[in-house]
Amino acid sequence: MMKMNTVAILAIKPGLIVLIVVLVLILAAIIAMYVLGKKAQKKQAEQQELMEANKQTVSMLIIDKKRMKIKESGLPQSVIDQTPKLMRNQKLPIVKVKIGPQIMNLISDEKIFDSIPLKKEVKATVSGMYIMGVKGLHGKVEVAPPKKKGFFKRAMEAAQEKAGAKPIK
Repeated sequence: MMKMNTVAILAIKPGLIVLIVVLVLILAAIIAMYVLGKKAQKKQAEQQELMEANKQTVSMLIIDKKRMKIKESGLPQSVIDQTPKLMRNQKLPIVKVKIGPQIMNLISDEKIFDSIPLKKEVKATVSGMYIMGVKGLHGKVEVAPPKKKGFFKRAMEAAQEKAGAKPIK
């Protein structure tokens, strides 16, 4: 009689077993993402400290700026070899500059890429091959006007305001 009940319970509720297995897998994935996120955050903080320690202000003439893949950017081969495999196909903000008599390609911070003026001389904060900040040398640096928001983005912001998730402007 006891054998019959266990077999009957397993036969009746296979959906429950599948649900438990799926929940355990989701929980394991969430824990793994949390641990990997903490490690990445720690590594990024260390790199930011190192960049802050090595930054210097340089006067440069901006020749061109584009978003392009790192293979097409004209950066040295050693830099390309050191980048992670996943980053090699992503487009990076590349700025072609003239520092003194030398023309070189530098990687810009994504936050300041749009505010970098073309064909103007600027004072930039540089750490290695990375532009961290830009200040105008002659006159002000013009900030690009903000892009128009699409229909979906406007609708999402309106819904967030109504729900109280975002402060009303």
